[in-house]
Amino acid sequence: MKIYIVGGAVRDNLLGLPVQDHDYVVVGATPDDMIKRGFMPVGKDFPVFLHPDTREEYALARTERKTAPGYKGFVFHAAPDVTLEQDLIRRDLTINAIAQAEDGALADPFGGRNDLQQKIFRHVSSAFAEDPVRILRVARFAARFTDFSVAPETIALMRQMVEAGEVDALVPERVWQELARGLMEKKPSRMFDVLRACGALSRILPELDALWGVPQPELHHPEIDTGVHVMMVVDVAAEKNHALPIRFAALMHDLGKGATPMAEWPRHHGHEARSVKLVDAVCRRLKIPGECRDLALMTAREHGNVGRALELRANTIVALLERSDAFRKPQRFIDMLSASECDYRGRTGFADRPFPQAAYLQGALTAAQAVNAGEIAADTVQRYPDQPQRIPEAIRTARIAAVSRFIDMALQK
Repeated sequence: MKIYIVGGAVRDNLLGLPVQDHDYVVVGATPDDMIKRGFMPVGKDFPVFLHPDTREEYALARTERKTAPGYKGFVFHAAPDVTLEQDLIRRDLTINAIAQAEDGALADPFGGRNDLQQKIFRHVSSAFAEDPVRILRVARFAARFTDFSVAPETIALMRQMVEAGEVDALVPERVWQELARGLMEKKPSRMFDVLRACGALSRILPELDALWGVPQPELHHPEIDTGVHVMMVVDVAAEKNHALPIRFAALMHDLGKGATPMAEWPRHHGHEARSVKLVDAVCRRLKIPGECRDLALMTAREHGNVGRALELRANTIVALLERSDAFRKPQRFIDMLSASECDYRGRTGFADRPFPQAAYLQGALTAAQAVNAGEIAADTVQRYPDQPQRIPEAIRTARIAAVSRFIDMALQK
């Protein structure tokens, strides 16, 4: 029995990066051998075991054979005669197919260390084409390792996989899992660059893919192209270290511009309403978690109003707060302001411009929150005991007055 560290731990160690998790492969052992040593079996499809002390995963060396479309159609074979090289050849990229023995010696049969030095993502073998999730993984790696490029032959293979319909067999949950992880990387736009380069984005997110080539008014969008703008926006969200819901909202906010009739270009009147419909369709199809879905829908609907905040009257601002459910969920409203700020800064030359709208609307919310709704309700019931329907309007009137006073004070400054 020989035990090797494999995959990301070896790669990251060679790159001088912090190692998060260790994966181990065991050569020359049977499941009984592992159990006798105190390992706990946990694998459903192939033999994986938890170390009795560290609880880290150890997998028996295995080969696999493609039996059906998608990423689940495999038959695995694990046996003591499966070699380390046979196990490594089924892995996705050469930089992930390096193994480290217990004495520290490296096994690198497919040139992974050279590709690390050259900063290249290159598939190990033709087995790469059997698992469409690998397209998403390569794209996600591009967002993490921002100075790496994908080998031309690997892009070509990924394109063949897309044309063969492999991407269409991916289940929504797995697509979202990989997209979410990529959005949380250092430069999310690179993930979408790779997906576009191989044609996968048009299959996975056609609503997003439609944005490239759609022009916007140069005065407000010097970058002009809507797809370029949205990529700048998600990268700003990453630079600000925002949470996943804000990054997803940044990605989705302008989908409606891809549905603007060409005759109306470069203007996009009413794109917010179109965006809401498209975001809803994406969230339903990919089964996006509620927190991400709700913020994305709100941002798509309201980011234009946020941009015009300094021009809005008090009653319009209160209506915005009510539509956004800001009194019950103030943090979500603040997150929407953050996503809208990313929208503003994700434009050529706008990165360092002031964006007072976010603080302005947050101040308006604070002023409206200061209204004592309970006292107003009690006073209204006392004055109009048979007309409880007056309570919401009385509270709203008080909030409008509070926001109006806030606006007057803000203008004086």
